[in-house]
Amino acid sequence: MTDPAPLAAYACRSARSRGRLHPEAESPTRSPYQRDRDRVIHSTAFRRLQYKTQVFVYHEGDHYRTRLTHSLEVAQIARSIARALRLNDDLAEALALAHDLGHTPFGHAGGDALDEAMRPYGGFEHNDQTLRVLTRLERHYAEFDGLNLTWETLEGVVKHNGPLIGGPGAPPLPATIAEYVMRHDLALDAWPSAEAQVAALSDDIAYNNHDIDDGLRAGLFAVADLADVPLAGPVFRAVAAHYPGIEEPRLVHEAIRRMIDLMVSDLIAETTRRIAAAGVADLEDIRALGAPTVAFSETMRANDKALKSFLFDHMYRHFRVNRMASKARRVVAELFALLHNEPDCLPSEWRHQAETKSPAQRARIVADYIAGMTDRYALDEHRRLFDADASP
Repeated sequence: MTDPAPLAAYACRSARSRGRLHPEAESPTRSPYQRDRDRVIHSTAFRRLQYKTQVFVYHEGDHYRTRLTHSLEVAQIARSIARALRLNDDLAEALALAHDLGHTPFGHAGGDALDEAMRPYGGFEHNDQTLRVLTRLERHYAEFDGLNLTWETLEGVVKHNGPLIGGPGAPPLPATIAEYVMRHDLALDAWPSAEAQVAALSDDIAYNNHDIDDGLRAGLFAVADLADVPLAGPVFRAVAAHYPGIEEPRLVHEAIRRMIDLMVSDLIAETTRRIAAAGVADLEDIRALGAPTVAFSETMRANDKALKSFLFDHMYRHFRVNRMASKARRVVAELFALLHNEPDCLPSEWRHQAETKSPAQRARIVADYIAGMTDRYALDEHRRLFDADASP
């Protein structure tokens, strides 16, 4: 099946895809990137995102973002931006939906705790774990492990924030990425496609704005606290002035939709300017440019930084979030220590993999098991293992 049309000369095209690690006959009804998107949506790891924390743990409220709803929102923003820039919106959507599959339960607190536990064994990094999910841990297909996604989707997932090698002081490659590129070179020294860059900044747009929504809903801060925050303050004031007496839920929704629109419009304008200034003629120009092609303007980058700073101070370090993060770190650390030392406590399918392995290999298996947990399952498993009154 052909791509959406018309595409820019520097967009990813199905006919020019570098293919899949395990060659397959392509679908007569879907483009390769639509097929990638569908495989992500049908994966077990994607379904689990419904009960994985964005900021608030699943039982704290029904309307807060989870990793699943966040991923859907990122995908919607990415498709809109990609279409406006005449990029391949199917690829941008697939990347947006896949980008969080390697996250642990309990958000960054869970990831930090698992990284600390895994430090003697190579550490834990959620981007590396996403590649493990996509190429190893999803085991449904008869002919291969993983989802066998296209080169372009895997490239975008692995290096959506830029090249992983070649820069000064670049850290060592995480284990899965290092091993995978020996079989399927993802050109880690080059910038990824414009579609991957769009997905990465769509992630920023989504979580900045929707964390404001969730933080206000949770009462961690008030609309008045946003008064001096660039972008947010002026937008909230403009909405309040245009709709005198508007109730707060409508005020918040209208302000956030305007903020998203401003950030999206700025991104499209700045990216268009950069493409013209650099004389980008094709996809390889994007990869070789040596700097991001998709970006905010200098003013919007400052606004984005200010929003992140506000959320860090007023939300991510709020005592209520800190308490849950502290509990999450203890749950993950204790689960890892017990299961690594006593692999016979793992469920059967995991125990058979872990029992005869070296400590380092066993640690990676335990990390895979814990990283795949939802918040709810991790809390239940911890209770079963550590609460004397709980059923095993």
